[in-house]
Amino acid sequence: MKKYKRLLLMAGLVTLVLVLSACGTAPINESSTGIWDRYIVYYFAEAIKFLSISANTGIGIILFTLVIRIILLPLMHFQTKSMRKTQELQPKLKALQKQYSSKDPETQRLFREEQQKLYAENNVNPYAGCLPLLIQMPIMMALYQSISRVPELKQGSFMWLNLGQPDPYLILPILAAVFTFASSYLTSMSQIESNASLKIMNFVMPVMIFVMGMSLASGLSLYWVVSNAFQVGQTLLINNPFKIRKERAEAERQVKERERALKKAMNPKKKNKKK
Repeated sequence: MKKYKRLLLMAGLVTLVLVLSACGTAPINESSTGIWDRYIVYYFAEAIKFLSISANTGIGIILFTLVIRIILLPLMHFQTKSMRKTQELQPKLKALQKQYSSKDPETQRLFREEQQKLYAENNVNPYAGCLPLLIQMPIMMALYQSISRVPELKQGSFMWLNLGQPDPYLILPILAAVFTFASSYLTSMSQIESNASLKIMNFVMPVMIFVMGMSLASGLSLYWVVSNAFQVGQTLLINNPFKIRKERAEAERQVKERERALKKAMNPKKKNKKK
């Protein structure tokens, strides 16, 4: 069940966003009270309005999303490095699982100790991959409430969209699902070995995004489209799976060449006997 924990965590966090987003319905303004309404949702809305060039709320959401993604870029880079280190440890982790394959409590305790030791020696935090998601969830929730509870944003429009209402043509939900899939798929391509939970997540998350985009404010779908498109570009720039695969193939080729050279040195051909 461990391999499904991350998938369940993501699904739970998305569900939490939906539940908490529905908690507040009163309009937000400078007279609102409470830390969440007055200092988070209100200032999110003010930031979007400030970035809304020519009073275009859609442009404000796009620019706001890009600003958030740039701010989170160091954290996302840390996540990428941590995930890659974790992937490189998979062969050693599998060796430990084989060595401590017994399911009795003592053996499993020893396995966990060796696993934590391996992570510590290689400076790897297996839970670092969830940190950006934990940070982005409150942002999504605050953005949704800004759009749905601040009159100026709720009545905002962008191209064919009424940003406070769902996209009637489902264009943004489809694009959000496509970019979500592309981002997840590119990430899974850099995996050394196939991961069942990631394969499931590659398809489940886009479907969840699409279903939510059908009923939620199109402003949130616009955020998802821009954010996930940014993620795709970021992955191709700093964690390009095609480059990683090429590097691994070259490393494997060099290892095989060294092994062949060593084998040849250990078993030289016998010299022809002199007549």
